[in-house]
Amino acid sequence: QVQLVESGGGSVQAGGSLRLSCVASEYTTSMGWFRQAPGKEREGVAAIAFDGTTTYADSVKGRFTISKDSAKNALYLRMNSLKPEDTAVYYCAADRIYRLALTPSQYAYWGQGTQVTVSS
Repeated sequence: QVQLVESGGGSVQAGGSLRLSCVASEYTTSMGWFRQAPGKEREGVAAIAFDGTTTYADSVKGRFTISKDSAKNALYLRMNSLKPEDTAVYYCAADRIYRLALTPSQYAYWGQGTQVTVSS
């Protein structure tokens, strides 16, 4: 039911930065970013609850920052110091239940994904 649209993906060199955006059609309690590389399972990157509480995967902690603009039903992911292993399709996800889970099965709504490619 909730529509999510990601944008901001692209191709950058290692060490560069990108900012991903996601706009939801309506307010949601919890939102997160996930990614999936070819041949691998989808994995959690970062999540944020309505109260601003956040959680990050160990692989991106200190490099990525998740934020939101509740007035716009928007979610953002600032990615700094990008590495080739960050290359993946990045997905925005949302749920009406309060959670900070980095498990894909815990989220009911998903965007179409945006490609991030990091070259070395």
